Amino acid sequence: MKIDVRFTLAEVDPAGLVDATAVVIDVIRATTSIVEALANGAGRIYPMASTEDAVRLAQSLGREESILCGERKGVKVEGFDLGNSPWEFTSERVAGKKLVMSTTNGTIALSVAGEAQRVLVGAFTNLGAVTREVSGDPSLVVLCAGREGVFAIDDALCAGHLVRRVIDAVEGDHELSDAASAALVLSGSLEPSRTFLQSTTSGRNLMDIGLSDDLDICAQLDRHDIVPVMNDHTITLAGS
Repeated sequence: MKIDVRFTLAEVDPAGLVDATAVVIDVIRATTSIVEALANGAGRIYPMASTEDAVRLAQSLGREESILCGERKGVKVEGFDLGNSPWEFTSERVAGKKLVMSTTNGTIALSVAGEAQRVLVGAFTNLGAVTREVSGDPSLVVLCAGREGVFAIDDALCAGHLVRRVIDAVEGDHELSDAASAALVLSGSLEPSRTFLQSTTSGRNLMDIGLSDDLDICAQLDRHDIVPVMNDHTITLAGS
């Protein structure tokens, strides 16, 4: 199995994803929130790069059936229904709804991954389920959303733990890129925890705007046994 990790979106060549399964990771917080929303019954999620496109799509879908959610610089976009806190995506709010989401990093990463053969959404909260889903694939590329174009250690650590689990789960030889090897080494020295996430730049930024409780969910391993998959720019549960 070939395994690669891209620590920033600038490293991604979309043409190089064509024959691969891509797993997009944005631990703080977009992919964690996507997992939470689908686990709580959201029908489908539409990731949008811009807030303007998100508003237009929500209007075309019908505002009674759709929920606008997202953030810029961590703060809920003015006029949106929800921000990007995983705590917001309760079954009472999202069950059966269409979510139109635009975030600073995560939804942009999903758009970059669109050329891959398969696009999955990963976080610490569904790491085991993602591991099982990719275990039969010949080529895996883990895309870290990063933070406004730069390296984010929280995403890199999640990527490393995914690489480690895949290696443990899949028999045979594995061809790791240098970046995948680096992520693997990182996962050998760090475990996800609220304390760790608080020490990251993204975590500190979240604390500064009063949303530190989000880190409790973001750090949880295997909270949900689901795999979000994106087809035609629409995210649903695998197998649905």
